[in-house]
Amino acid sequence: MEKIIVCVDMDAFFASVEQQDNPALRGKPIAVTGAGERTVITTSSYEARAFGVKTGMTVYEARRRCPHLILVVGNNRKYARICTRLQEICLRFTPDTETYSIDEIFLDITGSHHLFNGPESLARAIKDTVKSELGITCTAGIGPNILIAKLASDLAKPDGLRWIDETAVPSVLDTLPVKKLWGIGSHTKEKLRAMGITTCGELGRAPLSLLTKKFGINGKRLKAMGNGRLDRPLEVVSPEPKSIGHSITLPRDVWKRDEITPCLLRLSERVGRRARHHGYKGKKVTLTVRYADFRTFTRQTTLPASTNDTGEIYRSAVAILDGIRLRASVRLLGISLSSLGKDEGQMALFQDKDREKKAAMAKAMDAVNDKFGEHSITFASTIGEEKDHKVISPAWRPSGVRKSDV
Repeated sequence: MEKIIVCVDMDAFFASVEQQDNPALRGKPIAVTGAGERTVITTSSYEARAFGVKTGMTVYEARRRCPHLILVVGNNRKYARICTRLQEICLRFTPDTETYSIDEIFLDITGSHHLFNGPESLARAIKDTVKSELGITCTAGIGPNILIAKLASDLAKPDGLRWIDETAVPSVLDTLPVKKLWGIGSHTKEKLRAMGITTCGELGRAPLSLLTKKFGINGKRLKAMGNGRLDRPLEVVSPEPKSIGHSITLPRDVWKRDEITPCLLRLSERVGRRARHHGYKGKKVTLTVRYADFRTFTRQTTLPASTNDTGEIYRSAVAILDGIRLRASVRLLGISLSSLGKDEGQMALFQDKDREKKAAMAKAMDAVNDKFGEHSITFASTIGEEKDHKVISPAWRPSGVRKSDV
């Protein structure tokens, strides 16, 4: 049986939620930003996009293009709640759903569309339900796999519905620029252009040997994508995480060690707390540093034993930092824990009272923060540090280990 996949993609999600909440913003060019001084445009309304305001643009550039732009500080908790409600709506139509990001969900309706009078009727019912219950619009794309379903939704935006079935795929892709395909970024596009490949049709017809010579094993995947094929199934059940991490763009560029280490401690606590909450331990700690000029690098260390203890993660990150000669002021810091395994709670052969005390303290701190909110109780050295202005990571999910406090 041919698969039928639906991509439900919210339209200008953050901006639409703000306009729904505040009628005074409706029909006006608005842009959602973070709370910090160094913020950029998170998303913009379609009214603002008409002036060229785009995600990732600086506020200065956005206002240069649209002088009457209205800036709204984002409310990530509100967007997360709406995402959860969207997920609940989609589950009414099929149990086979993948929440790919905070504003995008894939549904496998192969076995359920007949209950709703076919794929288009089902997709239209989702759109109508989202509009009536959430007060905002979404676009639905239908295709034989997630690649084509995503493409259909992109081509139908905003507030649209499009079905590209198996027979229509070749004609749709033949003259379509390769950049329109999900997963092909600017870097890959330029490499393909240098090879004389600018459309999906040309990519699909390109010799496999030519593509693998240039892209290695990814050449086979690119050729399949040029022909509208992608074998990746929906991740209906959340996969086991490869890492647990968190990063923060600092309110100002810093250089001194005593300015950096309190931030590393707070990041270590967030990583450790998530690992403990979901029952994971890891053996590798990775430190990410981004300079003021956006040059970014990572360094990692492997621990003698797996851990989810904040102190051990922090000390490892500091040890990495001490081995680095910083060549510029720092804009962003990140810490992640990888080589993960489940924490089985196995007792040590020999009693370690110090480790037991630390584990008990961490458990008590987690309980307080779970009840009263993030950083309600924290380490003394982080007191007085400016609160981190949270941005929703692309890896965020409404449940599981990828869910973090937003």
